[in-house]
Amino acid sequence: MTTYKQVILIRQDLKLPKGKAAAQAAHASVDAVLKSDTVLVKAWCEEGMAKIVVKVKDEKELIHYFQQAKDSGIKSSLITDAGRTVIAPGIKTCVAIGPDEEEKVDAITGTLSLL
Repeated sequence: MTTYKQVILIRQDLKLPKGKAAAQAAHASVDAVLKSDTVLVKAWCEEGMAKIVVKVKDEKELIHYFQQAKDSGIKSSLITDAGRTVIAPGIKTCVAIGPDEEEKVDAITGTLSLL
């Protein structure tokens, strides 16, 4: 049986407050879902919408995983902050990868540590 998931990557070097990190993760999750194939989204929703939040050390690593997902054909979202609260505008904060088949997502993010 195929299972589905979404993985959200958050930069650790920014030391975002918990609320800010949660908001950025939510932005990434929603944007990635809106870009995704409706069949995948439906299957993911029926399974409970699994989301895993992991950490990356900096912008370079964030972009690396985002590019890997794009190269693999997995819908993803890179969030750039508007700068209205705790960080400057234009800072890349997080990435959501998927929802997609768990095996495909894990091939990219499976070695990352949980937040």
